[in-house]
Amino acid sequence: MKTEPQLTIEDYQFFLEHVNGFVAIDTAGRVTYINKQICDFCRLDHDTAIGKHITELFPFSKMMDTVNFNQSESKTEFYFYEGRFSASTRHPMYKNNKLIGVAEYDIFEDMALVEAFVNHYINLDEELKYFKEESQRLLGAKYTIDTILGRSYTIRNLKEKLRHVARGDSTILITGETGTGKELIAHAIHNLSKRRLRNFIRINAAGIPESLAESELFGYDPGAFTGASKGGKKGKFELADKGSLFIDEINQMPISIQSKLLRVLQEKELDRVGGSKNIPIDVRLIAATNQDLNNLVSKGYFRKDLYYRLNVVEIHVPPLRERREDIPLLIEHFVEQCNNIFGKQVKKIDEAALEILLDYDWPGNVRELQNVIEK
Repeated sequence: MKTEPQLTIEDYQFFLEHVNGFVAIDTAGRVTYINKQICDFCRLDHDTAIGKHITELFPFSKMMDTVNFNQSESKTEFYFYEGRFSASTRHPMYKNNKLIGVAEYDIFEDMALVEAFVNHYINLDEELKYFKEESQRLLGAKYTIDTILGRSYTIRNLKEKLRHVARGDSTILITGETGTGKELIAHAIHNLSKRRLRNFIRINAAGIPESLAESELFGYDPGAFTGASKGGKKGKFELADKGSLFIDEINQMPISIQSKLLRVLQEKELDRVGGSKNIPIDVRLIAATNQDLNNLVSKGYFRKDLYYRLNVVEIHVPPLRERREDIPLLIEHFVEQCNNIFGKQVKKIDEAALEILLDYDWPGNVRELQNVIEK
């Protein structure tokens, strides 16, 4: 009959001495066993360490949590000790169904590999955070409905309308004078909508040369024209797919492009310049103008069918002279903004100066007010 080998106390001790970072405590937190490996690494005297409270040797230790919170399962903890990363597992020790102590040891033998992995993960996490912020800055909407300042009935009514129309996917036409904050309204609509986690792409129709307008909006395929990128290029509509596209100064859209824009809005698909296939898109269009489009239609400068397609929901942004009660709040905001930019400590504006600002008609609206405060 084969007999099982009998392990001696010395055998168990030999085993424990080769377990990385092994330490054991009783229920009072006193160290009952600590191996030479961890003593050497932490520069501890073995004989002195025995009997001491675990937090005297390792203030960051969580071994007493197992005792204090009556934890019956093993727990893994991550520590930084003297600039090094460590991952340890602690186990409750029971005898006759009674907790008699806690043992803890390091999970990994080669902590250098773990440190390298953690550092790599931290770097990746930081890079991901950076690219998310850059993506939000470049492709996201910067402003929210809270950025729209004002306590007047007009502004409160405007905000309520924005909350309502943002829920859907209808095309929105934002009208208003120069400087009233039409782009800010477009940002707010996107951030209130179900598309807020998708791209918010902006383009100013007045800033695009007519020769480039089609390729900028709808993109082009490789070799579409001389100087075209070899790989082709996505247009603003494709970049905004599943998100929102804001076209400012839509009244400046070249008449030659308006028919193609109308088709894209109706069919929800586009053709790239030089392309041979239809590309489906899902984009909510938000357009803005400081001109009376109906008047431009009557003069032949803007297509009537496109006007009706754009003007599904109209949001009119009131001029500043129609909400003068908001001027003090706007002044306070711009003063604080300028203080931060220029390192000033301006507390308030003189009452006489405020009266002048309240009486002025502000043809340039909020943008003009901001410029005046800055000056």
